Parts: sequence; C-alpha cells; structure tokens
Amino acid sequence: MMNVLASKAQLRASFLRWALFLVPLVMLIGFTAGQLGSPLTPWFAGLVKPAIFPPPVVFGIVWTALFVLIGLSLALVASAWGAAGRGLALGAFAVQFMVSQSWSAVFFGMQDMWSGLYIIIAAAVLMVPALVLVWRVRRAAGLLLLPYFGWLCFAGVLNYAFIQENPEGGARGDSGAETRVQI
Repeated sequence: MMNVLASKAQLRASFLRWALFLVPLVMLIGFTAGQLGSPLTPWFAGLVKPAIFPPPVVFGIVWTALFVLIGLSLALVASAWGAAGRGLALGAFAVQFMVSQSWSAVFFGMQDMWSGLYIIIAAAVLMVPALVLVWRVRRAAGLLLLPYFGWLCFAGVLNYAFIQENPEGGARGDSGAETRVQI
C-alpha cells in the first residue's frame, strides 16, 4: 500500500504548471477588467484628487505585483490535490475576485463613485471568508493574499476620499465621446 500520494518533485511540477496557467489568467482578467473603465477620461481628470491618492504609476506597479501574488497563491491551492476545502477555497476566491474586478467598470466606466464604494466594500468583505478558506488549504497561499486584502482596504478608503472631495460626483457623462445639443 502506498502512503505517499506524490513525490516532492511531482508536487513542485504540479505547482509550476498551475502557476504558469493561473498567473497569466489572473493578469488577463485584471487587464481586461481595467479596459472596462479607465482613469484616462476627462471626468476623472476633472475630479479633485484626495491627499492619499498615490502617483498614477503606482497603480500599475501595485496591481501587477498583486496579480502575480494572487496567481501564485491560487496555484498553491490548486496544486493541493486532495486537500480538504480546495474547491471551496478556489470558488470563494473566484467570486470575490470577479466582484473586485468589476470596480473599474463601475467607478471609471459608469463614473459612479458611490456604487464603486459599495463594490469595493463587498470585495473586502468577501475576501475575509475567501482568505480563511485559502489559508486552511495552504497557509503560504493565505499569506500571499494578505497584500491584496490590504490593497482592497486602501482602495475602499481612497474611493471614499474621492467621494468626500467630490460630493457632486464630478462632471458625469463627460467622457469626451458624446455631443450635447441644446435646442
């Protein structure tokens, strides 16, 4: 009778295969979500930026690093064949991630800061059980998700700061792609 399911080399190879699939997938989802709403609009340019708003270049660097960490975390969980709660952890994280990735389309695309705030709060709240479930499968995977959770919390504070600085919501509909005709 066999008492070892897989050798260490097989486990490393499984992790590597999952990482080579999941890191690019997470980055593709994030990049695609970012295309559904962009800060490169006259509406966003016209908003008063809160004091805690980082230089714009920071967002690309941070999100790229976070997407890599997320992909590696998910690869650790996905390669944990037979681990109790593996499927539930991956499913809970997938739901949370899709909610969080809808933020750009709502905040930038729809130019709706309040709905964006609700989405980022929902994403942070959903992250708590997802993080617990991932942690139970692989502690290291949970640790890799902590920076993402921290960034979600910061994004919520930043979203709220935008609302405070721009209580009227900015010049909505000012995408530059429409023509207004007054009769």
